[in-house]
Order: sequence, then C-alpha cells, then structure tokens
Amino acid sequence: MAEKILITPKSFKNYKEKAHRLLQERGYEIIENNLGRTMTEEEIIDAAQDNVVGIIIGIDPLPANVLEQCKSVRAISKYGVGMDNIDLKRAEELGILVKNAVGTNSISVAEHAIALMFASARNLPAIAAGVKSYGWDRSIGFELTNKKLGVVGGGQIGKEVAKRAVGLGMKAAIYDPYFKDQEFLEKYNVQRQEQLDEILKESDVISLHLPATEDTKGLINAETLKLMKPTAVLINTSRGELVDEAALYDALSHNKIAAAAQDVYSSEPPQQGDPLVALPNFILTPHIGAFTHEAVERMAMVSTENLIEMLAQKDDAK
Repeated sequence: MAEKILITPKSFKNYKEKAHRLLQERGYEIIENNLGRTMTEEEIIDAAQDNVVGIIIGIDPLPANVLEQCKSVRAISKYGVGMDNIDLKRAEELGILVKNAVGTNSISVAEHAIALMFASARNLPAIAAGVKSYGWDRSIGFELTNKKLGVVGGGQIGKEVAKRAVGLGMKAAIYDPYFKDQEFLEKYNVQRQEQLDEILKESDVISLHLPATEDTKGLINAETLKLMKPTAVLINTSRGELVDEAALYDALSHNKIAAAAQDVYSSEPPQQGDPLVALPNFILTPHIGAFTHEAVERMAMVSTENLIEMLAQKDDAK
C-alpha cells in the first residue's frame, strides 16, 4: 500500500501544483481537506489512517489524543509558524518529527500589523462604512510619525514590524527577555526595553508578537491595560489567547485606551452578538495576516519540503 500524506490547510490548494508534484515524485498519495473549513479532531483521526505517514497541518487541532490515534504518522509539517495547536511534547514522546515553516509568512503578517495601525489611527473601517451608507463623517485621526511603537516579542515577525515602523518615522522598541540580536537594534535604530510594564506605559502603539503559552496567555489583562496611555492603540496579530477580551472590552468601552485591532480571536469566528466585536473602536480581521499570494506559496513549498526531509530522516533511521 502506498504511503499517504494528509494536507489540511484550505489555502494550500491555491499553490498545490508544485507541492503535489514533489510528493508524487516520491510515491506518496495525497489526501486533501475538502471540507472548506478547519478539520475537527475526529475528522483528522478518521483521515489520518490507512498508511498516512505525514501531515501538513494548518491551524487544525493536533492534541495528544489525536496524535495517539494517528498510528502510522511519522512526521508533521506546520503550514506556517505558530505550533500551539500541536502537542509537541506528546509528538516527541511518540517519535513523531515536527517542523514549522520559519520565515515564510513574516513579511505578510508584519505588513498586516502595520495596516491595522493605520486603520486604527484613522478609524478607516468605520469611516469607509459610513461613506458606503452615503454618510460623510470626517472624524479626526492621528499620525504614526514620531509615535512610539512597543513591540512585545522580538521574533522574526516582531523584527519585521519594528523595521517597517522605523521606516515610517516611528520610534520603535522591543520587549523580549530572550532577545539577543544587538546588531538588529543598532542597524535599525530600535531600542530594547527590559520591562513589560515600562514598554506598555511609554508606547503609543503596542503590537503583540508572541506564541500562546502558559506564560503569555492573558498577558494583556485588566492590570496591564491600566498601564497603557488613554490614547494607546493595541495591535494583536499573533494569538487571541494573549488578550483577556472581557478586560479589553471594558478598556475600550470606557475609553481607558483609544483603540484595538486584532487579526486573531479566542473563538474564530467570534460568537454572534459578541460585545467587543461590535465596538466602533475595535477592528477584527479574520486571521488573514499570512494570507497573501506570496506567503501562501512560500508556506506551501517550505512545509512540503520540510515534510519530505523529515520522512527521509525517519526512513534513514530505520
């Protein structure tokens, strides 16, 4: 029986020709997610049987109970960067190799974060919607030039955001206890700040670029929101779990901060009638930071190449 590869991301299909060819040249059969949505745990378990040896995974869930029932899977390749949907510890215990597509979507997500800053600074969604209803609300906004951007998380995306902010004339700072790229700071004139409280207090715009871990979940909460300026804007293109949404609703509805814009949410899509989503000073986009033609093509190719490499590694170890 031929070995099979399960591919779950919906957008993978847009650039599948080259990736499929790479897999088929090596004798793999391909199983695609044709549901038009993220797969459930049960659907992944059902699909990953009958000699499925590798999975290219998007944001679909791969907790321990799913991994344990995918008996033939030897490697998992993340279509993207964040791997909080995969139980990495259990995968290691089961001998399953896991790798992400580092750097493939950094530019696209960074550009989206900058776009959300502009949209918040000028209240573009509400103003544009008003004009489409034949209104003419010319509400005043603010410039980003000379404002301070606080980047929380100094990984590849955080650095790309800081670079672009400096190019716009902003003053950029990074908070990340593990950040060691002094050359980057000097080259792009970016400051490093040692304390989270400090960067929250001083920044005009806060941009979050962290994985969702036990240490980072709820990082932005009632207490940390109190530290921010009443004119501050919060941007989150990383993970919804970083923000306490009830606390953010309270801060925005009582003008404790000026605005917030997110590309992620705790429940995607949000529930009907969610009060935070309805606020005029809150922008939510449907997790599209990495959804550009360029990033999707890179993610498809790199995740495929990573999977082939890991499966070859497992074969060599037999």
